[in-house]
Amino acid sequence: VRAKEYQIFAKLAKWKELNQGKVKRAFVNGQSFLYFGRNYRLSIEENQAVPLKLTGGYLRLDKKYLSKAEKVFKEFYREKAQQKIQERTKLIEDKFSTKPSSIKVLELRNRWASWTPKNRLTFHWKCAMAPVGVLDYIIMHEMVHLKYPSHSPAFWNELDKKMPDYRERENWLKQNGVKMAL
Repeated sequence: VRAKEYQIFAKLAKWKELNQGKVKRAFVNGQSFLYFGRNYRLSIEENQAVPLKLTGGYLRLDKKYLSKAEKVFKEFYREKAQQKIQERTKLIEDKFSTKPSSIKVLELRNRWASWTPKNRLTFHWKCAMAPVGVLDYIIMHEMVHLKYPSHSPAFWNELDKKMPDYRERENWLKQNGVKMAL
């Protein structure tokens, strides 16, 4: 531990710096929420047909769901992420010889996505907050795992071939990922 003390403190300082932008949103009129890289203001509405919808440039939450707003938002993001990830995966999967056996969107603790040896891909619902280009990076990263399970040099080389600007997208995620929260 003493030999690695400098590295440990450097990593902790970097983590602290990145987490300074962390936000806790309130479910009130005018609060801004990310949705595929754009900010939308919240509007509390009366008697909607659905708990939460995006229309007219606003995320509209039915007032009767205010007490369950965080759950409603997570479900909304989960559904929208599932649709968008399926759509975006279809656009890039021709670049790969192996296809995912399933794609799910859940709440993952500290990951944006994960891959299993059975070629199942799982994504965090927060992916619905990322810009589409960053979402494409997350998908591409997991798709490369279908061929290279670990983050070996061959993995990074393959990712670089498939998405030459992946480092910019990855960096955006590192810098802004903490802001993608409720």
